[in-house]
Amino acid sequence: MTTRIFENHRVWQLAQDDFLTAACLIAAQEAEHAPAAVLGIARGGVPLAEIVAEQLGVPAVAVRARHNEPEGIRQAATGRVLLDHEHNQDAFASLPASARLLVVDDICGSGATLRAVEDVLAATVSPSEVRTAVLCRNEGSQYPLDIWGWDVADWVHFPWEPEPQSGRIEALPPLTGLRSHSKPPGTRA
Repeated sequence: MTTRIFENHRVWQLAQDDFLTAACLIAAQEAEHAPAAVLGIARGGVPLAEIVAEQLGVPAVAVRARHNEPEGIRQAATGRVLLDHEHNQDAFASLPASARLLVVDDICGSGATLRAVEDVLAATVSPSEVRTAVLCRNEGSQYPLDIWGWDVADWVHFPWEPEPQSGRIEALPPLTGLRSHSKPPGTRA
């Protein structure tokens, strides 16, 4: 398992406007891949999935998967992902077989949650393609994301979370373009 990196210098803050900008950039880039649905990993990926799906004119589906059980800053990654099989089974029933899917989340720490969701999708829906997009990627992650907004080496506070109780808070820098494994920031994948 990949180790997440935390420099412990700050808590990054993603402003609502920057979140909306990132979501629209993701939707614009993923339009060329024509996903049949956007799956958001609950909780943090659901707001992103809703906006991206609306922009693409496809359904948003919430997937319940959890890597860090306790809430709070600087929780250790366990590598164990808890999936809500009953909820997910019902959610996946709405997905067409052999479709292209986009899975989104707020952050990719180790990649364990995204990997678990992709494995379940492969076993239950057999999609023709699964692409992944996140707002932030921890610099320690080796998970092969398709696209993401920011590389981070500290905890990130997202607009839908309660305010952090400790730590120096800094705004994430403005997003100038999405990143991908194949192209440098600001270019299309």
